Amino acid sequence: MPKKTNKSNVVGIAALGATLAGLAAGAYFFFGPNGKKNQKNAKAWAIKMKGDVVEKLEAAKEVTEPIYHNIIDTVAKKYAKGTKATQAEIDELAKDLKKHWKTISAAVAEKKSSKKK
Repeated sequence: MPKKTNKSNVVGIAALGATLAGLAAGAYFFFGPNGKKNQKNAKAWAIKMKGDVVEKLEAAKEVTEPIYHNIIDTVAKKYAKGTKATQAEIDELAKDLKKHWKTISAAVAEKKSSKKK
């Protein structure tokens, strides 16, 4: 008899992974090697933009590197139209967020493996 999968567990793990990815990106930005500099330079729009990225990550069923980059690009495009920030500032933040994929994916993988045990 085939083993039944619990769809709510799959969705729950995906949501947990997306949430962790978003939180890891934010934490790394503010507390990583350049954290002090980033904290000083943080502007309200940047914090809101990161929040929007986290929301979209939480809503995503699966988070892969291309999906992660696409979410950041989509949010950055929205902020380019509706904020006083310059395009260069928005591009810099988007570039910085994209650099953290390896850190985020490692944190998510580690969390998933500890959940399985």
